[in-house]
Amino acid sequence: MADAAVAEARTETTGAPPQWRDIHVTAQDGLKLYLREYGERAGPHLPVVCLPGLTRNARDFHDLAVFLSTHKHRPRRVLALDFRGRGGSEYDRTWKNYNPLTEMSDVIDVLTARGIEEAAFVGTSRGGLVTMLLSGARPTALKAVVLNDVGPVVDGRGLLRIKNVLSRASAPSSWDDAADAMQRAYETHFPAIDRDGWMGYARRTFADVNGKPRRDFDPKLLKTLDIIDFNQPLPTLWPQFNGLAHAPIMVLRGENSDILSPETLEAMQALRPDLDAVTVPGAGHAPFLDETPVMTRISGFITTAEDKRG
Repeated sequence: MADAAVAEARTETTGAPPQWRDIHVTAQDGLKLYLREYGERAGPHLPVVCLPGLTRNARDFHDLAVFLSTHKHRPRRVLALDFRGRGGSEYDRTWKNYNPLTEMSDVIDVLTARGIEEAAFVGTSRGGLVTMLLSGARPTALKAVVLNDVGPVVDGRGLLRIKNVLSRASAPSSWDDAADAMQRAYETHFPAIDRDGWMGYARRTFADVNGKPRRDFDPKLLKTLDIIDFNQPLPTLWPQFNGLAHAPIMVLRGENSDILSPETLEAMQALRPDLDAVTVPGAGHAPFLDETPVMTRISGFITTAEDKRG
């Protein structure tokens, strides 16, 4: 494992104090992984590791990461990772390596490189699947788990919708075009978002290259969706979910989600009566984690888990 290389800290807003550090970690196969690190590295409180969705990136967690890392009473170190082939991480020459098992191995490499033995994990969609896989490979690292709109069963209809949206998307010529594209694709699932909200979503989705939006993931990632037979039930992760028996769990479900069904959430609650289930009103797949009530709920959940840990 190569040492992490820390780039100059950046900010979301010009002139604001630094909010995160750019970190690069080398995975076991030599591929460079990128993550954002917020807060003090040597802080006394349980750190938080944020893992994004299929084609998403660390920017999705910026508001949550700032909220947690600057909390008045429990400021936490927060790491938000770009999986390989997304955001600032290098693209893999072999597209078949874009799979949850390889991504889980990458997370373990990041934990090792950054000296994190235990943490609270916040996993959105694909990131939640990777978190559940960690229950078998590194269970002692999982001290609290937040699954954002994902469970052991992924609704194939929702995944097919995502595939169709990604496959049909054309490259936007401007940021206004990018915001329009996001609104057309997702407004049915997020009916209350205003124009500023769609622009913010576009900014989190696309990379800024010389002032213009550019897709921020390896196009070969879509090949992993092409090989799925949507006429058959998708594989489930119930054993991996059961492997989280030692860790407190919070599950966020978007009110309009077509990935995490109410039936799957009920089955999860039947197995884990102590599960903290939160429905995010007006949200689809996946809730943005940028609303104060949601961030406060997550922070409180992690604090409670930390206090129980002793």
